[in-house]
Amino acid sequence: MTEDRRDQASRPLDARMLRALAHPLRMRMLELLQADGPATATGLGKRVGESSGTTSWHLRLLADAGLVEEDSERGNKRERWWRSVQRATRMRAADFIDDPDLAAPLDMFLRSVIEQRYQAESQFAGELPRWMDQWHDKAVFTDARLSLTPEEAAAMSAEVDAVIDRYRRDARPGDHNVIAHWSAFPRQTQPEKPDAATSG
Repeated sequence: MTEDRRDQASRPLDARMLRALAHPLRMRMLELLQADGPATATGLGKRVGESSGTTSWHLRLLADAGLVEEDSERGNKRERWWRSVQRATRMRAADFIDDPDLAAPLDMFLRSVIEQRYQAESQFAGELPRWMDQWHDKAVFTDARLSLTPEEAAAMSAEVDAVIDRYRRDARPGDHNVIAHWSAFPRQTQPEKPDAATSG
């Protein structure tokens, strides 16, 4: 009996998956399948502004990497439906940082993740009037500056992930599709240097 991987909340990316996702269009297509459920190459093409031939080719690459699979419960021989294998993707940079062959895919993946986050938040800002009745005091954008060791940052991230997992469940009537973005990373400080002409 094969495992139904759709119940998996997330799986860590391996090198094969990372290479497959090192493309903004494939990232976008996977995001749509995870957020909105199964779709055809034609349907995805309309949403991302590409031909069905292009999206079909990219779907096969995602399938080869184990990120999507054909949804045999839908469609027919002429109309193939695809679904994400898991609800979300997660990546540990430490798994790839020492492999020079993965430097470019890792860079592309991370930049695509950041771009997707920006687009999602920007879209919400543009749609704000339609959400005001229920979400005017519920949607939150937080930007924190902390002084932490790497170990403290890792512990904090694990706690946040545990909180998110507590709220993870199947959709119910009245739910909204809510995006929770989370990241923790260091920033190189750049203190202002005294003006040489006025110092001393």
